[in-house]
Amino acid sequence: QVQLVESGGGSVQSGGSLRLSCVASGYMDSNYCMAWFRQAPGKEREGVAAIASDGSTSYADSVKGRFTISQDNAKNTLYLLLNSLKPEDTAMYYCAADPDYADHCTIEVVTTTLLVGSGAAFAYWGQGTQVTVSS
Repeated sequence: QVQLVESGGGSVQSGGSLRLSCVASGYMDSNYCMAWFRQAPGKEREGVAAIASDGSTSYADSVKGRFTISQDNAKNTLYLLLNSLKPEDTAMYYCAADPDYADHCTIEVVTTTLLVGSGAAFAYWGQGTQVTVSS
């Protein structure tokens, strides 16, 4: 079983920055696709960024050039650096992990797992950390 714990959320003004962290613990004996999702009130959950075990990254168009996903394997920690924040970035941010997508860990695949009824949802999720951006 894998446990994920996010931290680093907060309230910032438009244009500000935050760095989210997600510490993974438990039995992780294989490669994983790691991803960040977000969900704003009244909106569907969306994939934000993904990082494969080989370090390749991909992003949703809405955050490309502003957000950076990275990981420190020695610390079992996933990061999401949020720069140039906008009010529309306000949401609960979740990290997630799944070994089944390790070999094709892209934002397109991550987004596909959100389709209702697909049975493809990520296996492990954190509890979320709130990001609020004021104008």
